[in-house]
Amino acid sequence: MKKFVSIIVITTILLSCGGGKKATSNKRNDYIISKYAGILQTPKSEINNIKLYAFIDDWYGIKYKYGGMSKSGVDCSGFCNVLYSYVYKKQIRRTTSQLSKDINKTSKKKLKEGDLVFFNISRKKNSHVGVYLRNSRFVHASSSKGVIISSLDNPYYKKAYNKGGRLK
Repeated sequence: MKKFVSIIVITTILLSCGGGKKATSNKRNDYIISKYAGILQTPKSEINNIKLYAFIDDWYGIKYKYGGMSKSGVDCSGFCNVLYSYVYKKQIRRTTSQLSKDINKTSKKKLKEGDLVFFNISRKKNSHVGVYLRNSRFVHASSSKGVIISSLDNPYYKKAYNKGGRLK
């Protein structure tokens, strides 16, 4: 009888340990959905790519570093590169100018989550890149603020916007 009770106790402990991880994961997902639905001003039901938004959450605020591709510092194309590799399991070219040649251009109104958006900064064509999210918002590595979400409607980005589209 003691052996039977021990087996039940051990089984209960093992099953409850696994359940805790899933509950934690669900809480994290709920947090991510709520947070980014608010930031993007969209219904929670439209935040479906948890992997994308969890990635953004993990990288948010990472400082800008020219040529960087890590959490110790990242530039705009490096951030897009790491994001695409992790979220979409897709290798993309490293520089903004190279990436700008790899898209099928689309209008701003037809941009979809995951599309790349390009900007002409300091009169340099396609010198900045970000990843479109929704509702005119995009995530990028800003040289002054690090990884952030900005709006295409912001006067600075509105003026600098060059093109956007999906990777070929």
